[in-house]
Order: sequence, then structure tokens, then C-alpha cells
Amino acid sequence: MKNSIIWILVLLVTTFCRRNDTQTTDWLIDGSPFKSEITEENGFVTISNGLISRTFSLSPDGATTSFLNLMTGTELLRAVKPEAILSINGKSVRVGGLTGQPVMNYLAKEWIQDLKADTASPVKLSGYTQGNTVARFGWKKRPEWMPNDMSWPPSGRKIDFTYEAKDKSSSLSSIKIIIHYEIYDGIPLISKWITVINDSGQEIVIDTYTSELLALSEEESAVGDKKNWILPNLYVETDYAFGGSMSSESCFEKSVWWVPDPEYKTIVNYNRIQPSMLECRPVIGPAEKVASGKSFETFRTWILVNDSSDRERKGLAQRRMYRTLAPWITENPIFMHLRYSDDQSVINAVDQCVEAGFEMIILSFGSGFEIEDTSRANLDRFKTLAGYAHGKGITIGGYSLLASRSIDSQNDVVMPEGKTPSFGHSPCVGSLWGEEYFKKLYSFMEYTGFDNFEHDGSYPGDVCASTTHPGHDGLADSQQKQFRTVTDFYKWCREKGVYLTVPDWYFLNGSSKTGMGYRESNWSLPRRQQEIIERQNIFDGTWEKSPSMGWMHVPLVEYQGGGAEASIEPLKEHLPHYGQRMADLFGAGVQAAYRGARLYDAPQTLDLVRKWVTFYKEHRQVLDADIIHVKRADGRSLDAILHVDPKGVEKGLLMVYNPLDVVVKQDLQVNIYYTGLTEAASISENGGNPVKVKVNRNYEITIPVDVAPNSQSWYLIK
Repeated sequence: MKNSIIWILVLLVTTFCRRNDTQTTDWLIDGSPFKSEITEENGFVTISNGLISRTFSLSPDGATTSFLNLMTGTELLRAVKPEAILSINGKSVRVGGLTGQPVMNYLAKEWIQDLKADTASPVKLSGYTQGNTVARFGWKKRPEWMPNDMSWPPSGRKIDFTYEAKDKSSSLSSIKIIIHYEIYDGIPLISKWITVINDSGQEIVIDTYTSELLALSEEESAVGDKKNWILPNLYVETDYAFGGSMSSESCFEKSVWWVPDPEYKTIVNYNRIQPSMLECRPVIGPAEKVASGKSFETFRTWILVNDSSDRERKGLAQRRMYRTLAPWITENPIFMHLRYSDDQSVINAVDQCVEAGFEMIILSFGSGFEIEDTSRANLDRFKTLAGYAHGKGITIGGYSLLASRSIDSQNDVVMPEGKTPSFGHSPCVGSLWGEEYFKKLYSFMEYTGFDNFEHDGSYPGDVCASTTHPGHDGLADSQQKQFRTVTDFYKWCREKGVYLTVPDWYFLNGSSKTGMGYRESNWSLPRRQQEIIERQNIFDGTWEKSPSMGWMHVPLVEYQGGGAEASIEPLKEHLPHYGQRMADLFGAGVQAAYRGARLYDAPQTLDLVRKWVTFYKEHRQVLDADIIHVKRADGRSLDAILHVDPKGVEKGLLMVYNPLDVVVKQDLQVNIYYTGLTEAASISENGGNPVKVKVNRNYEITIPVDVAPNSQSWYLIK
């Protein structure tokens, strides 16, 4: 008996010691143990990275039979659905899937072996291949603007399932449907998309498609109907996204759908309208004509699986997703929005940027810059100015408006009856004007060597019913064609190293920055009010965006009214406010459009700008890292944010702001879990000597703060 107990203890200790490190490591602090792999066993193939796994049957047909959250041990899938549904030449094509599940509430393992191939499906799984992830498009990096080198493509594994017609005499013969999946190292994230290859000898039309169907376990049990349902704890995003108004939520209404499952007869919800199924599909079209020998590719869907309902943790996961899938968002140049575009103003601005440490100039709206002027004189002038800027190490580019304007009745979008354009009016990208507009963009950027571009009012998703526009056939294909024109240009820019700022959600197609989230008219408020609201905007905007993904605005000259009380010029007369704005922005790792004719007007102004630029560059890696939201600005007490970088030498940087007219002294308790420090931390205040403090069992440290009136203090954590 004694020996048995000893052996049991030995076994328990051995088992514990041999546990994979991935079981005890938080992927948000260190994702390196979580490597992607593809395994096949007993007629099933699984893609996994230790955080999530998705398993597929290979016989009697291909189907997702498990989608597992390994972080919590939770099976997400409750029922088997087709892998995809397409309409080709007017006929519905169900791809993969199995039938015969007794109930749709859950999928027992013992049921799977008895499920049958879908007899309604005209295609069948013929095999699969696997390999490493592949870059969606090229990226010319700008490492001087990044906190560290980011890998591209993201490391991980890829698997492709090929489906072909069961009946070789059918209309689908010589047409291959390939379902692609990617899973990435170090993050609970999976991607899916479809390629249709047409070798039939004749043109086909992809009328519509649903590229993802997942019957997921519901998060709540509600007998009655609700206005706002609790959805499964996933974040779903596609690269078919437009609009967005500086946030992600509204831009996926065209491609991500949570819908009731008509086959789920045993759901608790009495009217069976609870959204318990994820579908990813365009709202219209694409009505894509695919010639023989050509292929068509759907948009890509990414599913990020959460391991918590905590808002900060979910936000950190989303921000990690963007750094993984769109690492160009980590490029974070310090830029000026130049109010004038004449030669001398540009030359002066370049020289001031060099002196102050700025890195980029955008020729602003209202500056006189016109990218659509492709006359030789205009092209030559800006090529010369670009050469001057580049010779000084300054990136230069300009602003252009796409939507939010009307061209004429022949070139504007023709909306269906009862519908209006997203911005009130808009040209059609597929019109003759639209085609010429993009030709001008390519031509201007190529000829002048401009290496940044701000595209305002980018394509918001408006359809067009015109049948005379050369870029699309009619209503059904108008959205896909317009979107492709815009994103092809953005991808071209990214491959050329052209930095893109777009106030819409185009990150996965090449954009690096959108607005942080603000009301433009607030920049006409009195300066003191702008300071508080600015910090609120940054606090609110960085739940889903990292600091480098959102820009703010500094009205060096008057902007949308407000007069002398709102603007900063003359700069030397408002140094405390100018300094506070830079402390807010550089302290948050957030770049702003410093809009005016100059960055400084006196030696003391230049010294102030240099001070904060130097601060940012010295701590760039940690300041560009994730923000932990400590306390939102309310104008009544201290507000604070904490930057965390567990892989850096500087593990954290705490910014504490005092909006009051009196000194504030208090002990501030800060949770530093996401710095990766667990026992002790070294804290230095405003660059002073470090002090060692203990980390308590809740990963908290206590920092005595002493902040001067209308000022701030910063605390470096190592």
C-alpha cells in the first residue's frame, strides 16, 4: 500500500513536471511556445497551435467536426454544417458537410462516425495539401518607424482542401473548389477563404457565396426574444471591410452575419430566432465572371477565439491580431499636416521637420495640393520637392478625397430606389471618372516618388446600379469591383513602401493608420478643453487599436472655427498648452496631424518640441506597445495609462496626468501583470534614479505619485 502511494505521488509529480509549457504560459505575455501544426489521425486532420484547434473529417466527406478552445477546454462547435455554399451559374453548390446529426444542441464524438455525406452536394473532397503561411501581398518595411522588426508573412501553417464534381459529366466538371485555412503561431487565430479554379473551357459566373458557416454553441439560454443577444465569445473580421468610421464594429456588417439556424429545432429560444450560427458572405454579389483558365478568390475571414470576457484582455487579443496580420500598423512616423503646398512652404517645413525630429509631411486638405493634376509642370514640381525632402530624410505625400463628393450624373453612383450613398453623395469607382482617378493616383505616386498618401472618404461600400459604367456590369458586381480597385491600389502602395493613412477600416488591405476616434469640431473648443478631451479620445480609441493605429489632431492654426482661443499660433505664446498636447500624444505613443505652416517659431519652441520628440524616440518601443487602461480623464482627478511590453527591456511606462490647478500627491496602485514582471520591478520617475518595489500576489505595485498642476509625470518600469 505504501509503495502504491509512493508510485502515485511519483506519477503525479512526473506528470506535472512534464506538462507542456504552453499549458501554464499566458500567450499574451509570451506566445513563443504555441507553434502551429497539422496532424492526421484515423481519418481526421487537425490544425492546432496549442491555443485552438479545428478538426476536419476526410471521409465520407470533408467537414468541420470540432472547433476547440484549448485555453479553456471548451468545444465551440455544436453541429456540422457545409464548409461553404456557392452559387455558380445560378445553381447552389453545397461544399462538404455531413448529415444525420440527431440534435443540433451538441455534437457527441460517437455520432460522428455514423454521419453521412451530404447527398445534396454535387462535389466531394478529393484531397488536401499543407504548407506554411503565404503573404497576401508584398510589404516594403520602414523599420525606422517601428518598435521592432515584424515578420511577414506571419508564421504558421496552411492547409488546402480540394473539392471536385462527383459526376464528371456535370456542369461542375473541370471546376475545382479549394477551401483554404491558415493558423498562426502564438495567437488563437484562424483564417479561411475559398478559391474557385475554372478549367471548364467556358466562362462561369460566381453569383454569390458563403465562405464560412459555423454552428456555434450559444452563450445564453433565453426562452423569450431579445433585442441584444449575447453572441459567442469570438472576434470575427474579414478583409472585405469598408467604411467603419474609425472603428471596426460597423465595417463588417457587409460580410459577417450572426443568424438563426433553421435546422436547430431544439434550441431553448421559443421562436428559434436566436443567432446561433456564424455566416461570412457579401451582402450582394459578387456576380464575378471567371473565364476558363482563370480563378476567383473570396474575401478572407479571421476568427479570433477569446479566453475571457474581460474587456482589456479581449482588446489586447484584438490588437495582437492586427500586429500579426497587418504588421505595417506598427509603423508610426511623426508627421506634420502642412497647411500650404507652395515650394517655399514645403522647403521650410522639411527643414523644420529635420530640426525638430519629425519624420513625415502630409500636404493637407486646403493646402492647394492637387494629386489629380497630372500635368507635367505639376508632376515635375512635386518630384523636385520630394527629392528635396528625401535628401533630408523626410517622407512626403499628400491628401486626396475620394467619396463625400459629387462628380456628375454620369459618374456618381446610381443607388437602388430608396437608398442614398453612405456620405450623402459619392462617385462610382467603376465609372469613367473613377477609372481615370486611380490612373492618376498611380501615375502621380510613381513619377514623383511621393511615399505617403492620405486617402479621405475611401470607398464606403456603396453599390451602383448603372449599366454604362466601364468598371462594372450592373448592381450585383458593383460592390466587389469598386472595392477591388481601391484595395489593389492600397496593396500596390504597401509593396512600394508608401505609407497609408485612411480614416476607414482598411488595415488588412495595407492601411497603417485611421483616426483614433474624435469629433472634428472639438478642435475648435478652447485649448484647455481640448487637452482633456484628447486624452479621453486616446483612452477610448485604444481598446481595439494599438497607439500606432490611430491619429489625433493638433490645430496649430485655426480649425473649423474657435478663433484665437482654440488654435496654438503664435506657438511661443502658448508653450504650456503646446507642451501639454505633445505630452498627451507622445506619452500615449499616438501621432497627431500637427496642422499648420510651422512646428516652431522661436528657439524655446524648438526646444520644447525636441524635448517631447526625444522622449518618444528614446522610449519608442514601449510607447508604441499596448496600452492598459488605468483611469480615464474626467477633469477632476488624475488620469493614467500604462504601456506594457513584456518582451522589451523597458517592460512598462506609466503616464499620469494632473488636470488640476493644484499639486496632487497620492499612492497609485497599478496592475503590471502584462509587463511580465511577477516578483519585483524597478521604477524610475521622470528619468530619475530607479527604485525597486515588490509586486504583490495580484500583480500590483504601489507608486507614490507627485504631479505638478496641469502637468504630468512618467514612470519607467523595468
